This record gives sequence, C-alpha cells and structure tokens, in this order.
Amino acid sequence: MIRAKLWFRCAAMHDPVTPKIVQPALLGWEAKKRRVDLTIERAFNGEELLRRMKGWVTTDPLEVIEAVRPYGRLKVLDDEELVVEMEKPEHFEDLQKILEKRFGGEVNLETIPKR
Repeated sequence: MIRAKLWFRCAAMHDPVTPKIVQPALLGWEAKKRRVDLTIERAFNGEELLRRMKGWVTTDPLEVIEAVRPYGRLKVLDDEELVVEMEKPEHFEDLQKILEKRFGGEVNLETIPKR
C-alpha cells in the first residue's frame, strides 16, 4: 500500500497547500414542534473534503477526484490528512503522470512514509 499526500496550488497565494481537518463537522437537528439537543461530530471522507476546496485551489476538485479514482482512493488519514491510497507503486507513477498532464504544476503527489 502506497500513501501519498495531494498538494494543490492555492488560489490566493499560489503556494502548495493540502486540506486538513482541524475539527470534524458538527451536525444537529431542528424540530418543528420540540427542542432537539442532539448533535454528532462527523468527519469528512476524502472526496467530501476535497470537494470543499472548490474556489480555494486553482483546479476543479471534481476533476481531480475523477483523475484519482482509476489509480487509488481518497482517504482522510487519522481523521486529519487527505491522502491517496494506492495498491501498487505503478499506480503512484501513473497517477503522477496523469496529474502533470491534466493539471500541469497545479496538483502533485508526495509519498508519505508508513507509520
């Protein structure tokens, strides 16, 4: 299993950035006829987190998701970091080439060591 961090070009500052979950989403309910004091924390999955980057990075996150899917899956590691998990080293190399071809230097991968 190969894990790699996805780096994007920041739309505002143009330096490499990657999304990170600082705090899980806090969900609650509103009832029409009573008060509901129930909330739950729910972390995003990899694709949800990446979709939320629209407008903050110079590429369309949906296009990046589509480029990644044939080679690996987007995952939030340790409830915090966005990574791509791939089964084979060839998938990492192939995905790097596809990202370079489709997005130039706007999106790239960096392997992360196993913990």
